[in-house]
Amino acid sequence: MNTSITQEIRNAFRERERDITIRKTRLGCLIGFFLVPAFTVLDHFVYEDEVRSFLWVRLICAALLLAAIPLFSTRLGRKYYQMQGVILLMLPAISIAWMIAVTTGPSSPYYAGLNLALMILAVVLAWTFWQSFTAVTLILFLYLATCLVHSLVKGGDFDGPMFANNCIFLASSGLVIAIGSYFHSNLRLSEFASNYELDKSRAALATQNEVLQGTLKQLKETESQLVQTEKIVSLGRLSAGLIHEINNPLNFAATGLYVLRNQGERLAKENPSEFFEVVHDIDEGVTRVKNIISDLRSFTHPDADHRESFKVADVTTAALRFLGSEWKDRVQIESTVPPDLLARANKNKLTQVFVNLLQNALDALKNRPPGAEASVIHIVGRHENGRVFITVRDNGEGIEPQNLSKIFDPFFTTRDIGQGMGMGLSICYRIIQEHHGSISVNSERGKFCEFTVELPDAKSESMEA
Repeated sequence: MNTSITQEIRNAFRERERDITIRKTRLGCLIGFFLVPAFTVLDHFVYEDEVRSFLWVRLICAALLLAAIPLFSTRLGRKYYQMQGVILLMLPAISIAWMIAVTTGPSSPYYAGLNLALMILAVVLAWTFWQSFTAVTLILFLYLATCLVHSLVKGGDFDGPMFANNCIFLASSGLVIAIGSYFHSNLRLSEFASNYELDKSRAALATQNEVLQGTLKQLKETESQLVQTEKIVSLGRLSAGLIHEINNPLNFAATGLYVLRNQGERLAKENPSEFFEVVHDIDEGVTRVKNIISDLRSFTHPDADHRESFKVADVTTAALRFLGSEWKDRVQIESTVPPDLLARANKNKLTQVFVNLLQNALDALKNRPPGAEASVIHIVGRHENGRVFITVRDNGEGIEPQNLSKIFDPFFTTRDIGQGMGMGLSICYRIIQEHHGSISVNSERGKFCEFTVELPDAKSESMEA
């Protein structure tokens, strides 16, 4: 036997062999149940006077074989399945031995029935070596005892040559079956060990494959984040130069407006109100550009870990300014964020979150059917139990129910190829988690979609720090 086979494999093999042996022994009992009574036909030709008594013995044997089948499902039956199998094989063998003993002894052709039992043992049952050796030895001793009993009870001439002939055939058959069981059992063990190791290798390979898939997914996410970071860095470098170049003429324009406003009374003699309205409009435009430049400078600031207390309304207003060209004259914005609602976080990152949420809301409101209600985005903020809640809700097409649990997964997107990588909400989720908050979604297909961001307020966050 292969010494490289571990005890673990041997235990697993024994467990599997037990189930196979029980299944085959049940099959053997079923075969015996039909075959044992069927040989009554042979009794008519060989021992016509004994047909009735032989039939009773055959029926009792068949009934015992059938009744034994359910025993293998019991706890004791599964524990002592090998012993039970040997006993069941001996039932038809004992019946045949009795028929030999009460008829012609060694001269009886029924010794072939014992050979048939051995053939069923070899072909159907496929037992282990020791189980087969035990059964073969018992059948041989049973035949010897049968012939001896016949000689003592019946008397008469003892057919020695026939007895020797039958014993040699039974012993030869038993020896071949026992040796075959030995090699067949070892072959099954070797085959099982190979399959066992192969299954373990496949399981390990599947586990490694899952790890590799997870690593690949993380690499893709990291790559995407690096690309996003590189874009932000590039945008920051570009914005720094643009901001400087734009701020200079803005300062000149603001200075000129200040001078015009002071000199306005002398310059606008005919219609001063119209003059000051024009100056006021120009001043608002310049202020608006300056606010946008200020937001852009803050958004591209490299200090990504800096946290501060700020007004939530300033963040949502900045996000709306970034997306002004996409929602003005097309979508109605209803913002009810209290001006004194404060949170403590990284202002740039939180602005990025609301830019993403508002961009998604605007995308959901595109291509609405004619006659639909007006496109509206609600931004609501509130303070509750030391937490700040900001909700962004649109009345767009909503999200499919089966996608609600996946929208924060990296690279998940329902957009067409080339229209997004599916990283926006994943980045939002990570940013909010970094700030000890949470983000959730609620949607009804065809009616609305609502994202709620929960953050610690400025006071509780500072106490945590």
